[in-house]
Amino acid sequence: MGISYSQTQSGAYALLLIEEDGERRIPIIIGGFEAQAIVLKLENLEPPRPITHDLIKKIADQFDIKVTEVMIYKLEEGVFYSKIVCNNGEKEYSIDSRTSDAVAIALRFGCPIYIDNDILEKAQLTNTPSDVDLVSSGESGSLNEPSSKYSSLSDDELYKLIDDAVKTEDYERAASIRDEIEKRKKKNE
Repeated sequence: MGISYSQTQSGAYALLLIEEDGERRIPIIIGGFEAQAIVLKLENLEPPRPITHDLIKKIADQFDIKVTEVMIYKLEEGVFYSKIVCNNGEKEYSIDSRTSDAVAIALRFGCPIYIDNDILEKAQLTNTPSDVDLVSSGESGSLNEPSSKYSSLSDDELYKLIDDAVKTEDYERAASIRDEIEKRKKKNE
């Protein structure tokens, strides 16, 4: 579903996963770098050089390795445990992974993310989706800056700033600037 600021841990983010054909959602607390990797893919931002998860995808593609699914299989003391299921055409492999990395990989391979039903029952949120302020939804800005910070700039200035942010690999800022550009496009439609 997206990424939001963690209400419980300073400097952390909550990855919010939602059931495909249902209403259950679970928040998974992740770090800033992991949040950035996920937001880059959710927002279709292309860094000038591949970040770690993109590099993993390129290596896997070169060796004909397919990631078929990600499974979140355990929740212990607030920590989610995941595995990445891969196939090289001859054999299936299951690789232990941090959940944030597994989700970032799943997004790049376009594979499903499964969660054990017991975990989903235990960890699900009870509020409605409108109660959650998501940063990657395109409505509430990027990970660090509200898009209103850029509202006084011209379109040309915004495009220059977004180019500079991508060149310096400041993807959080680039996402925020992109959100302002998208907001303006919607107003002009």
